[in-house]
Amino acid sequence: MMIEVMKSKIHRVRVTQAELNYVGSITIDEDLMEAADIVANEKVQIVNNNNGARLETYVIPGTRGTGTICLNGAAARLVQVGDIVIIISYAWMEKEEAKSYQPKLVFPDEHNRLIK
Repeated sequence: MMIEVMKSKIHRVRVTQAELNYVGSITIDEDLMEAADIVANEKVQIVNNNNGARLETYVIPGTRGTGTICLNGAAARLVQVGDIVIIISYAWMEKEEAKSYQPKLVFPDEHNRLIK
């Protein structure tokens, strides 16, 4: 049996931009993407801690080291610059594999940068 489990999570990053007039997606700093094992065009879930909104979209790589978290297109209506969001990716795997799978958890600093 295949089940869907959390593959990775970028926990509590701050939205730096919201661009309504853009083809939908989320732009994420490539450093954060790499740390969370998220690839370009991967589907992710966004959870807004400020207003409870939850949405799904796909990832566009942002400039490495900038801390960029930008919701684009219609998703921009569900966030404000400065909101705290959680970005979650999921994967399908066999139930037995899922029992021992360890997701990648990323906890950036207050500027959306990796803590070294």
